[in-house]
Amino acid sequence: MCSDCRYVLIILLAVSLFSCSPYSKIRNIRSGNVNFSLQVAGEESAEEEENEVVIDSIRSTLTDEPIIMNAIRDTETGEMVATDVISASRVTARFRNVAERAGYVSLSFDVSVPSGMSDSQWQLKVMPFMTIQQDTVPLDAIYITGEKYRAGQLRGYQRYREFLASIITDTTDFIRMGQLEMFLKRHYPQTYAMKRDSSVIPHPMAENLFGVTQREALEHYTRHLKRTANERRKARTGKMYEKFVRDPIVKEGIRLDTVLVAADGDFVYRYVHTFRSRPGLKKVQVSLDGRLYEKGECIHEFPFPDELTFYISSLSTLADNRLKYRMYVLERNIYDNTKAFIDFRQGSSQVDTALGENAAELERVRKCIDDVLAKDYLELDSLVIVASCSPEGSFGLNRKLSAARSEAVKKYVGEFVPLEWRDSLKASELPENWEQLERLIANDTLISEKSKDQMLEMIAEMEDPDVVERKFSAMKEYRYMREKLYPKLRSVRFDFYMHRTGMQKDTVHTAEVDTVYMAGIEALEALDYKRAVTLLRPYDDFNSALAFMAADYNHSALDVLGRLSDTDPKVCYLKALVLSRLGQHDEALKYFDLCLAYDPYMRHRANLDPEMHLLVNKRKDPNY
Repeated sequence: MCSDCRYVLIILLAVSLFSCSPYSKIRNIRSGNVNFSLQVAGEESAEEEENEVVIDSIRSTLTDEPIIMNAIRDTETGEMVATDVISASRVTARFRNVAERAGYVSLSFDVSVPSGMSDSQWQLKVMPFMTIQQDTVPLDAIYITGEKYRAGQLRGYQRYREFLASIITDTTDFIRMGQLEMFLKRHYPQTYAMKRDSSVIPHPMAENLFGVTQREALEHYTRHLKRTANERRKARTGKMYEKFVRDPIVKEGIRLDTVLVAADGDFVYRYVHTFRSRPGLKKVQVSLDGRLYEKGECIHEFPFPDELTFYISSLSTLADNRLKYRMYVLERNIYDNTKAFIDFRQGSSQVDTALGENAAELERVRKCIDDVLAKDYLELDSLVIVASCSPEGSFGLNRKLSAARSEAVKKYVGEFVPLEWRDSLKASELPENWEQLERLIANDTLISEKSKDQMLEMIAEMEDPDVVERKFSAMKEYRYMREKLYPKLRSVRFDFYMHRTGMQKDTVHTAEVDTVYMAGIEALEALDYKRAVTLLRPYDDFNSALAFMAADYNHSALDVLGRLSDTDPKVCYLKALVLSRLGQHDEALKYFDLCLAYDPYMRHRANLDPEMHLLVNKRKDPNY
C-alpha cells in the first residue's frame, strides 16, 4: 500500500472515531438535534428504526453486577434477539382515551431513547411525571446506564468495602497477647491456668482473682496508638462513603435500572402506571424530565417534551343525578313519651332530689321537655304525668299513693316550664303496673318455667290484685321479685300529646328528598363505589346497576339491568358494556345497536369509552 493511501486511511479512521466519540454525541445533544420523545403505547412513530428495543414493564432486582435487560425484535422472524442499546429519548405527542375501572386508572406509554444519546461512560435518568388536577405527581424513574459508568460505580463500592475491611473489630488485636500470657504465667500461675478453663466465673470472683493488677497488665500490654487510629477510622466511615461512593446505585423509587454494554439501536420501554382516580378527573397529562450524567456529574438537562394526554372515561358520569323523592304520611297529632325511675321513700310522695338517682333522672326529664318546647313546628296539647307503684300493699293505698306522687312530680315540673305551658300539665295515676310486671316475668331468665307459667296465668285471670299479690308472696321466687322486678315498676311516665302548628287536616301525604339515595349518588360520583353499592342496592334501578358495574360486580349489575326496560338507551348501553365484559360479544352488539336506535349520540360516548370502542371495532374485524 502506498504512503498516500495509508495517510488517507488514517484520516478516515480518525474522523470515524471522532464522530462516534462522546464529545460529538454531547455536541449533537446540546444542539437540540437529539431530545426526549414520548408516545402512547402501541402507536408507531415514523422516526423509529426498523429494529427497536422492546422492554415490557420489567421491574429489575438491583445487584452489584450489571443488569442486561434489552433485546430487539427481528422484523422477519419476529424473534427477540439479545443486543445492547442506548440512545436519546424521543417523545411523540399523542392522546388516548382510557377507562377508569373500579376506581383505578391505568396509563400505558412508551419511552423511546435514540442511539444518539448513548455512550458507555454515561447514565441517562428519565423521570416521568403526571399532571392531575393542578397537582404534579412524580413517577418511578428509569435509569439507563453505560457499562463503564456502572463499572465506575462498582469501583467506588469496592474501595469503600476495602476501607471497612481495614477497621479492626476484634479487640484482642490491640493486645500483645504473647507478652501478656508470659507475664501472667510468671507472676500469676493460677490465673494463667484458667486460660483454657471453660467454667463460668462469677464477676465478684473474677475481680478477686484478677484484681486491679490484671487491669493494669492489660492496659500495659495494649497497643494504644493502634486502637486510637482504629477509632478514628470508625469515625470516618460516613465521610469515606461520600468520598468513594460519589454516585450511589439507587435501589428505591425506580421502575427500571438497566446496564447497556453497546449502543447500536433505539431503546423503547413500555411504561405502565396504575393509580387511584379522583372525583371529576377528566384528563391526565404525562411528560418526562431527563438528565445525562458522566462520572456522577450532570452534563446535560433535557427540556420537557410535548405532553402526552390521557382522557379519562368513567362510568360515574352516566349517573342519573336527578333528585329522588320518597312519599310519607304526615300526621297532625304526635305522641311521644319517656319514663323516669324516681325513688320515693316508703309511703311518701315527696320528691327528694337527694335520694338515689333522682337528681340525674329529673335533669334528663327536664332536658327532654326543653327539647320538645324548642320545636317551633309543634305545640304541646298536654303533658300527662303518670306515677305507678309496685303490687306491695293494698290496691286502694297504692291508688292514693300513685295519685299523690303524680301530683308531686307535676308540681316539680311546673317550676321550670313556661307559664303558658303549665295549664297543659296533667296528673294521672297507675296504682299497680301489672302489665309491665307481666312483661318482666315473661322475659326473666332466672324464674323457672313452671313458676313463670303459674304467675302469668294468675295475672291473666286476675280479678282482685290483692289476692294475686298474696299468692305471689307464698312462692319461693317472691323475694327475688321484690328485690329485682318490683323496683322497675316504681316509675313515672311522661306522655307528650302534641300537634303540628298550623296543620288543619289529621293526615297529609307529602314528599321529601330521599337523602339515602342522593348520598348513594354522591358516593358514585366521588368514586366510592363500595359505599355507593351499599346505599343504592335496595333501589334496584339504573343507578344501582351503574354502582355494581363501577365496582366491577358485573353479574349483579346484569341481574338488575335484566329487570329494567330496554327502551332506555342508557340501560341498553350498560347491558352492552356488561355483556362485553362477560365475554358475550354478540349479545352485547345487539344491545349496542338498540341503544343507537334510541339515541344516536351514544355512539360518541362509545368512542370515548375504551371498553365500548373495542367492542365496536370487533364488528369491523373480518375475522370476527
